[in-house]
Amino acid sequence: MTPPVRPVSSADTLNRDALAVLQPGFTGTTAPDWLLRRLGEGLTSVGLFGRNVAGPEQLAALTAQLRRERPELLIAIDEEGGDVTRLEVRGGSSFPGNHALGAVDDTALTRAVARELGRRLADCGVNLNWAPCADVNSNPDNPVIGVRSFGADPRLVARHTAAYVEGLQSAGVAACTKHFPGHGDTAVDSHHDLPRITADAATLRARELVPFRAAVAAGTRAVMSAHLLLPTLDGERPATLSPAVLNGLLRAPVAEGGLGFDGLIVTDGMEMRAIAATYGIERGSVLALAAGADAICVGGGPTDEDTVLRLRDALVRAVRTGELSERRLADAAARVRALARTPGGPDAGERERVAPAPGIGLTAARRALRLTTAGGPYEPLTGPVHVAAFTPLANIAVGDETPWGVAAELTRLLPGTDTAAYTAASASAAGIPALIEGLLTAAAGRRIVAVVRDLHRHPWMAEAVTALLAARPGTAVVEMGVPQAPPRGALHLATHGAARVCGLAAAEALVGRASTHQG
Repeated sequence: MTPPVRPVSSADTLNRDALAVLQPGFTGTTAPDWLLRRLGEGLTSVGLFGRNVAGPEQLAALTAQLRRERPELLIAIDEEGGDVTRLEVRGGSSFPGNHALGAVDDTALTRAVARELGRRLADCGVNLNWAPCADVNSNPDNPVIGVRSFGADPRLVARHTAAYVEGLQSAGVAACTKHFPGHGDTAVDSHHDLPRITADAATLRARELVPFRAAVAAGTRAVMSAHLLLPTLDGERPATLSPAVLNGLLRAPVAEGGLGFDGLIVTDGMEMRAIAATYGIERGSVLALAAGADAICVGGGPTDEDTVLRLRDALVRAVRTGELSERRLADAAARVRALARTPGGPDAGERERVAPAPGIGLTAARRALRLTTAGGPYEPLTGPVHVAAFTPLANIAVGDETPWGVAAELTRLLPGTDTAAYTAASASAAGIPALIEGLLTAAAGRRIVAVVRDLHRHPWMAEAVTALLAARPGTAVVEMGVPQAPPRGALHLATHGAARVCGLAAAEALVGRASTHQG
């Protein structure tokens, strides 16, 4: 029996390296004492979520508090813009998401939006963004990507991924392109289970990998791995835990068929059930490091000191038993520290010269609108209306705390407007005919605006909208998800996302105050 490999480094060095590769989250809008202690002991990254953000000034104070303990620190956030926002989690994003930018297909606009988003992040002290999504949304039934993708065309996704990386990093914030090697062809949310992609190697190279190659060429400082199984690459382990995917594909030289990426590899959240329910976050973290990952993201779920210590100790124990090489842990820690020293590209002086572009998000949202009328011109709304919001369950990445829709903006433009939410649960409990009868009663003779999100993925929603349009053919339909279903309604507006600015752009169009693209 081969004896365990004895580490050469001291216990203190191993502990510091193990802490350095973790990207934990925490609860609250100020840093807890335990987090500050661990920063002093070697923790080099922190992940921020909506629970940590009350506003720009508070966020800047929080990041300053963290850096007083460790000046060279990666402060990461999941700020995609669009449906997935942490900076504006309580009000909705000032930026449309990827799908809207892909619909416009102007890479200069995408670069400008990402630059302005990066400027705002940098002003708040954030220097690593877990964005952009480079996933090709090839499966329209995808429950977790959808409008987070630039689109279904690999080449379109590639050029906008590269533009986004360039724009974000020009503002001094490191991009973390995700979810490698591509989460677009899934019908399972990896927050809940392990997705399986059955595409062959040729398809992966012609579709999923195209945007990631573009991101690497554009200089993305980090890449986030996906928790999904690709049997053509590794039949046993998901990508996050697979040496064949991380080292054999992402790190491998281009001449050998790889992507030649030499930056930081970050895992998706290890608390997600695709990993946690099968391997557990401790063993999963060990396997991810051994496979080639450098930073372990574990901030979306557990937010306590005990989790951080358990992961630190699991990594150290794996080194002591020989399951994880000491050199691999040290190399990963060194990569994290190197990015913490030079996260984005420009120095502080250059970042100060990034001119604000406060209206760029609304400009992009307006350009992304697609308007289709049925049977002639549509009369703009002129008085109070009833907004019927057909509301699906939000996926975990988006969260359910961020408001969406057009009701708030229409209420501002048309005082007296009211709204009601209609869900799968209410449709099941009452039945579609009764639901629509109640809706018509609530509308009380007013014109109706039906707001949907991914109509094609929700049979109950499609049935309800069909019944509503039969009763009220003049209803306007606003699709705020992927506009996969054919346009329906006297007026159909596709916003390509549910960000606040997308709702504002749609409301303007409904009242005739903005020009839109005619579909």
